[in-house]
Amino acid sequence: MRKRVLVTGGAGFIGSHLCERLLSEGNEVICLDNYFSGNKQNIVHLLANPYFELVRHDVTVPYYAEVDEIYNLACPASPIYYQQNPIKTIKTSVMGAINMLGLAKRVKAKILQASTSEVYGDPEIHPQPEHYWGNVNPIGPRACYDEGKRCAETLFVNYHMQNGVKIKIARIFNTYGPRMSLSDGRVISNFTVQALTNQNITIYGDGSQTRSFMYIDDLVDALIMLMNTPESVTGPINIGNPEEYTIIDLAKKIVALTGSKSEIIYKAATVDDPKQRKPDMEVARKILPKWTPKVNIDDGLTKTIEYFKQQL
Repeated sequence: MRKRVLVTGGAGFIGSHLCERLLSEGNEVICLDNYFSGNKQNIVHLLANPYFELVRHDVTVPYYAEVDEIYNLACPASPIYYQQNPIKTIKTSVMGAINMLGLAKRVKAKILQASTSEVYGDPEIHPQPEHYWGNVNPIGPRACYDEGKRCAETLFVNYHMQNGVKIKIARIFNTYGPRMSLSDGRVISNFTVQALTNQNITIYGDGSQTRSFMYIDDLVDALIMLMNTPESVTGPINIGNPEEYTIIDLAKKIVALTGSKSEIIYKAATVDDPKQRKPDMEVARKILPKWTPKVNIDDGLTKTIEYFKQQL
């Protein structure tokens, strides 16, 4: 049976891949985006599909449609974008969640919140399990995103408990792949662009901070599987690849894969930048037993580098 699915932030990096997969599985998809950080180029190849609808809309304003499922992805996710307009960022997370939850309540749709590992802040527990409350600076430069996503999770849980809305909360860890913006300031896009143009590779801090990187296809698999779990499964659930890399090791890997002549240089660490980031995957293994990250870092980076080459 064809489902009607709404994807907010559907023209973004993750959203465009999700729209593409949902269409390929025979669903009708409404892609909602205001292009603050999304890009129409990401979904232009889908416009000819009669079951795909593109709507320019800001989730801080209510939206009405008859849908079966909602994936709420709308929010700039990279520091460069979300710090550009911090008030807009927190309004997107909070008011966007209220508006989409209100829609889900009215039409009795299932709704999935794309939350983030940033809810853990600069964690004092490693790896980070879902029951950890986090270590977030509520007035720091990253707070508009961190606290906005934390508040959105609270809203989802309250709408579920008070109004019976069918919710899913996914805490997404670092994800990469084709359609990332070249200028979003994330570590993989930064290093790849610098390496391909033979500029210095810039590391903020001493490079010992760690991250876990998941390829986009693995994330999309997990989001769809989570949406299809029984109603009793609400989350939050960590979605990430538990393989952990230091930033300096990542830089060296990208230099090697691109054959770049770039040199690695170091600058002062950014404020509130987490020193460690790795998901505890015990809950995911129980809730999504058929899911595991399949794409290794070398294969994923090779595909991403090829995309960046074409864009440059």
